[in-house]
Amino acid sequence: MVAALFVCALAAAPAAAFDFEDVAREAERLARAPYKKPPPPDPALAMSYDAYRKLRFKNDHSTWRDSGSAFELRYFPLGRSFTRPLTLYEVVGGEPRPLTLPNNVFEGTASSAVAGWRLHRWVGEPRRSDEVGAFLGASYFRLVAQGLRYGLSARGLAIDTVGGSGEEFPEFTTYWLQRPQPGDSEVRFWALLESERVTGAYGFVLRPSAGNTVAEVRARLILRAPVARLGLAPLTSMFLGGENQQPVDDYRPEVHDSDGLQVVSGSGEWLWRPLTNPRGVFVTSFAMPSLRGFGLMQRDRSFANYQDLEAHYELRPSAWVEPMSDWGAGRVELLQFHTPDETHDNIGTYWVPDKVAPPGQSMDFSWRVTVTDQKPLPPGAWVVQSRAGFGYREGKLPPGRMQFHIDFTGPALQGLPEEEVEAVASGNNNVRDMRVILQFNPAVSGWRVTLDYERVNPKQPVELRAFLRAGSRTLSETWSHAIAPE
Repeated sequence: MVAALFVCALAAAPAAAFDFEDVAREAERLARAPYKKPPPPDPALAMSYDAYRKLRFKNDHSTWRDSGSAFELRYFPLGRSFTRPLTLYEVVGGEPRPLTLPNNVFEGTASSAVAGWRLHRWVGEPRRSDEVGAFLGASYFRLVAQGLRYGLSARGLAIDTVGGSGEEFPEFTTYWLQRPQPGDSEVRFWALLESERVTGAYGFVLRPSAGNTVAEVRARLILRAPVARLGLAPLTSMFLGGENQQPVDDYRPEVHDSDGLQVVSGSGEWLWRPLTNPRGVFVTSFAMPSLRGFGLMQRDRSFANYQDLEAHYELRPSAWVEPMSDWGAGRVELLQFHTPDETHDNIGTYWVPDKVAPPGQSMDFSWRVTVTDQKPLPPGAWVVQSRAGFGYREGKLPPGRMQFHIDFTGPALQGLPEEEVEAVASGNNNVRDMRVILQFNPAVSGWRVTLDYERVNPKQPVELRAFLRAGSRTLSETWSHAIAPE
């Protein structure tokens, strides 16, 4: 009803093309009003996974099909945990119009209520319909690039993921989707974000191409009440096990949608933190005065390292976030917690700004999310694998003794005399008696750094850093591994 009154008010105003500021005014109005909780879900929506899957959308009802555009919209029905119906508008000629669907759009139900939507694009010869992205559940969205499969998710906003009184999940409740014209290579749309402690206006530009899919995001946020942590441009993924932590009782060597967190600070330092599956909750961060980018990456692209004929983890995308406005000082936070299997996401990362506007004042942020294979990579050299454990060793290992083996490769390492390459490594105060061994590794045309050290207290975390240099010149990114307490 609120969105309907909003559109009527727009219709009565002087004619002007619908844009981001229209959504922002509605977000600001809602921020001044008491929060209204959504009504409880219909008990009939509590269905099994198999029952929900049977409620398939009938593709011949796709919006924009036969419009001359390469793009079309398909929809997700209500059911299971997706119980809040969306309000949808189509923007045509700068004017928002209610987007309604007939009652027979889903198999197995007469309801035309929509829980989410996805964007498809017609490509190739013969023509095929490729998925570009899906917006379903709270403020979650997933993007996919041509030739890859869905994997990790993005979100509009994260609130008190850790450190508060409990995580709050803001929801995109209303979308305004601009009808693309024939020949358009992008789709524009806007979204209204609502929750108990925040409202927000979002503008999206989605650009799929042969090598990647890019989403440019603009957000104006207004807090209704203070929050402990405001997480910008959140990403969510899954890590069950990998080369640095072998899956238990699993024939597959690695099982993950992402294998590491990549960060570039405003000063240009590249950081790589391998992901883990800790026994409990483990939170680490990289604080910096400014940020160039961060992302959850799937660097390993070899099927041989996964051996999964169904999931094909080697085809899961990476997601790279770049600020398009000044975010100021803050930190990239990495949340990792235990998952017993691959059906649960257990990895989250986001930017936490040091300064947040007080409730009632708006904040503007913009960023770009690029979903692709393994790019970008550091310009010099990067980590291709890091493995924990020992080879042959005489006698028993002393208590707390550990080893990591990190392989670096990249153009900065090519043609360098061996005597010029140096490994620089360090650990936190829970590390002692560290030995650093550097060896040329012809298998990767690079170098292997082995760290042999003693963990002082297993109940405390370990942090390790290693990079390569030649004289005063840094050759590689910094491998920055954090090990949770036992």
